[in-house]
Amino acid sequence: MTHSNALPQSDAIIIGELNVDLILDGIQKAPQIGKEVLARSSRLTLGSSSAILANNLSALGTSTAFVGKLGCDAFGDLCIKTLSDRKVDTSWIIRQPGLQTGVTVVMSYLEDRANVTCMGAMADLTIQDIPETVFKNARHMHLSACFMQPGLKKDLVQLFRTAKANGLTTSFDPQWDPEESWDLDLNALLTHVDFFLPNETEFLYLTRKTDLDAAFQSVSECGSTLVVKQGSNGSTRFSHNTKVHVPACLNKNVVDTVGAGDSFNAGFIHSLLNGNTIDRCHQFASLTGAINTTCAGGTGAFSSFESIQRIAFERFNFSI
Repeated sequence: MTHSNALPQSDAIIIGELNVDLILDGIQKAPQIGKEVLARSSRLTLGSSSAILANNLSALGTSTAFVGKLGCDAFGDLCIKTLSDRKVDTSWIIRQPGLQTGVTVVMSYLEDRANVTCMGAMADLTIQDIPETVFKNARHMHLSACFMQPGLKKDLVQLFRTAKANGLTTSFDPQWDPEESWDLDLNALLTHVDFFLPNETEFLYLTRKTDLDAAFQSVSECGSTLVVKQGSNGSTRFSHNTKVHVPACLNKNVVDTVGAGDSFNAGFIHSLLNGNTIDRCHQFASLTGAINTTCAGGTGAFSSFESIQRIAFERFNFSI
């Protein structure tokens, strides 16, 4: 187990799961036991919600460091190389012998997908792997996909409390619970979360409610700003007694939606760290989520800041 003891000089610290994605595109129907279906194409790429966010946040121009765990294998090498190539600080990523790097098979169906994940090393990350010095000289901490990190999930409140004690703003995206138990003490956690960024389905499951207004009321005393992603229906922000809906930036020629929510998060955090109003952060997040859908995979549209600018202007008439 190794990591650098140097203090990170990054504006954003991303803590989360880290794996590769094997993406199967152009599947026309769901596979069935004992039968076989065909995919149009396949790709092996950097995966995980957290890593896609970190990659795209760095491409937008925010200095970003990643905290996570990998195996000492070829898939781990791919993760490190891809993040490093996008100038993400990987010095806090632990490579642990005897563990396998996580893998997700992504089966993409038009505007939706089905995933199968082997968690591997990501399940082994614990709060003991994250020294408090990680938070020095940083401005913001984000954590994604807590249900994919069972070694860390039980200590989320402590982790976010530590970040806030060190003066960081914080954000959190729970992602899907593969066990569908949704066993998260949301009220205790959101007390230390400035920006809560779930999608609508996840939020309703977490709160055991059937509509957004009731779900928000159940956590409204925590003080978090809630931004609920609703796919092509846009997104809705709740804060105190304020409710704001932002329509989606619609892409008429969606390639796939892998990582669109993570790119939404990246846009929100980038705009926040650049001192913009919450309205502007929300609108920019809608744009970056849409930009994501113009290329295959979660990072394809975020190869460089120039590429992001070009897509924003040519496809969405938006100047960055």
